Amino acid sequence: MKKLGFGLMRLPTTDPANAGAVDLEQTKRMVDLFIEKGFTYFDTAWMYCGFQSEPAVKEALVSRHPRDSFTLATKLNAGFFDTLEGRDDIFNQQLEKTGAGYFDYYLLHGIDSGSYQKFEDLDCFRWLMDKKEQGLVRSPGFSFHGDAPLLDEILTKHPELEFVQLQINYLDWDSQWIQSRACYEAAVKHNKPVIVMEPVKGGTLAQVPAQVRSLFQARSPQASPASWAIRFAAGLPGVMMVLSGMSSLAQMEDNLSYMQDFQPLTDEEKAMVFQAADMINSQIAIPCTGCSYCTEGCPQKIAIPQYFSLYNEDMREHLEEKGWTVNFNNYAQLAQTAGKAADCIACGQCEGMCPQHLPIIEHLKAVSSHFDH
Repeated sequence: MKKLGFGLMRLPTTDPANAGAVDLEQTKRMVDLFIEKGFTYFDTAWMYCGFQSEPAVKEALVSRHPRDSFTLATKLNAGFFDTLEGRDDIFNQQLEKTGAGYFDYYLLHGIDSGSYQKFEDLDCFRWLMDKKEQGLVRSPGFSFHGDAPLLDEILTKHPELEFVQLQINYLDWDSQWIQSRACYEAAVKHNKPVIVMEPVKGGTLAQVPAQVRSLFQARSPQASPASWAIRFAAGLPGVMMVLSGMSSLAQMEDNLSYMQDFQPLTDEEKAMVFQAADMINSQIAIPCTGCSYCTEGCPQKIAIPQYFSLYNEDMREHLEEKGWTVNFNNYAQLAQTAGKAADCIACGQCEGMCPQHLPIIEHLKAVSSHFDH
């Protein structure tokens, strides 16, 4: 397989405030182009796009392309079942929602220190292997958001799992929280192929500060910032696939342009992206990837990732010179259909779901202080 996978978590929408309002026509064009160029890997999950990603897979992909022309991955998330029967309820609904017949890759979703025991207590590892024996799953694995020691523990206890999906990008390579390098090294130690998620860190590495863009352009004027991030991840030994959550045809065209004939970064280019990481890390106020896991159960319907993105943009501005930016208008517009940052009731649901382990409640207070006046 070519190393670029189509992550179906950030599909184009007809309403920026509603992740479930999938723009199916644009999604179909993206799917068709992806397959036309020889790429085959599609990745979805139960709650992606406000629970509308899997139905979009059926309409844009499964119903329109031969089943043997693509590979499909989906996942079982611990937040949506509490019984043995619940595992099958979700799995059977996923088969129905996607119409796929079987899943080429199936993952226990987002394992971390908080969810791992639930997957053990409800016997999900053996359950997943049973799905393989039944022919409903071709390759079983899991995605992971914990630390390296826990990953080593799981891979030691469950050598039957065939791959692991990790958050790897040059910005998080040495992060004490994400531990991209340490988790990658744990997977390599256990000889497990790695699928990379968040190679562009939710768009952070596509919309880089001006000095980083200048650094990249001096090296290769035509290369997009995102290309450096994806090529970094794809070039790591043992990486079998790099997922990109493409949300427009333009993003897909850019990714296909350099992944069609993929070339890993040179040692000099690797040094350059780590230099870029130092520049970017000095300017990020809230390291949110925009995955939206936090929003699905928010009782106040707060547009958390969108607000964090606007806040980060403003923190990079010279506000003492401008005093006002267009982000204040963007915030007000979003708040017409979503809860404001000030509406947070500090229930903590969001923090329990956040793969980045962010103090979301405190960050929302900062956002509210900035925008709600």
